[in-house]
Amino acid sequence: MTRIWQLFESIGKVTLFGLKAVRDAFRPPFEFEYFLKQVREIGWNSLSLIFASGFALGIVMTLHTRSTLVQFGAEAEIPNLQSMSFFNEIGPLVAALLVAGRVGAGIGAEFANMRATEQIDAIETLSINSFKFLVVTRIAACVLILPMLTLFMDFAGIAGGFASEHVLSNLSWRLYLDRAFANVALANFVPPTLKTAVFGFIIGTVSCYFGYTTNEGSDGVRRASTNSVVLSSMLIIVSDVVLVKCIFFFFPDQAI
Repeated sequence: MTRIWQLFESIGKVTLFGLKAVRDAFRPPFEFEYFLKQVREIGWNSLSLIFASGFALGIVMTLHTRSTLVQFGAEAEIPNLQSMSFFNEIGPLVAALLVAGRVGAGIGAEFANMRATEQIDAIETLSINSFKFLVVTRIAACVLILPMLTLFMDFAGIAGGFASEHVLSNLSWRLYLDRAFANVALANFVPPTLKTAVFGFIIGTVSCYFGYTTNEGSDGVRRASTNSVVLSSMLIIVSDVVLVKCIFFFFPDQAI
């Protein structure tokens, strides 16, 4: 029971931390230059991981679905199933979990190290709001960049599926795309992609919280990194359930 209460306590503190970041995000001064730097670092440094994972998942999904659909003579539906699976759920969720593991752990460890070496205190002595400068910019960068990385993951998965289908059945790229996007509507594409902005907010808030508020010295670096990944991943999965239900409520055609 103690650990459960500690978990809820941590979630409550992270929520207040995130609300403070939202409030300060709309208050001057605005650190646009540092924000763009974080967008570049978080987005660009994650592209190779996102592409490799999406491409590999596309190949694996095609191999698994093909072995089943061929038995029913429905191999022509493989591209459509591939695109719908990635756009609706696989792309957004996997991209968020990958970013939580790479970016979340990095932010938590970086802030904890800065706190241990008193770099954050040094920033405060320069009359700079360290919370706005360090925390708000990173959270905003995660919110902005995760939908873009999700799109990259989606199309990497489709490319992986095409590569697998082309090798197995010599399917042309044009025919594969025609089949893949035959039944894709905005309701299947836009809401699942935009929901990753929530995942980005969770990743940025959780990782910044554990790193920024640590007071354990060098021992806090490992703890902040681990807690950032564990809690953000758990909250992403839980929030995904809620967001999917919300999408089905506002876009009932997608649930059919």
